Amino acid sequence: MNWDYKLAHQVVKNLKRLPRKDQERIIATLEEMKVNPFSGDLRLMQGESNLYRRRVGNYRIYFRPYLAKRLLDIPEITRKRSN
Repeated sequence: MNWDYKLAHQVVKNLKRLPRKDQERIIATLEEMKVNPFSGDLRLMQGESNLYRRRVGNYRIYFRPYLAKRLLDIPEITRKRSN
């Protein structure tokens, strides 16, 4: 049984502003996460309840899984920047 995901409104807006290649890569990863959201470069975020981070190149997908609903709530997708 596959998972579903819900993108926050701001995530959708920001995703549309990204270069086409990055958009495609992130969307492909989101589709992979529908099958198995706990694969790939994944970390449980410290100090946060049930918040995970998955790395996709220079981008980070933050999500909260809801096991009973098989739903991934995605509040943020950000670009990793060096200092």
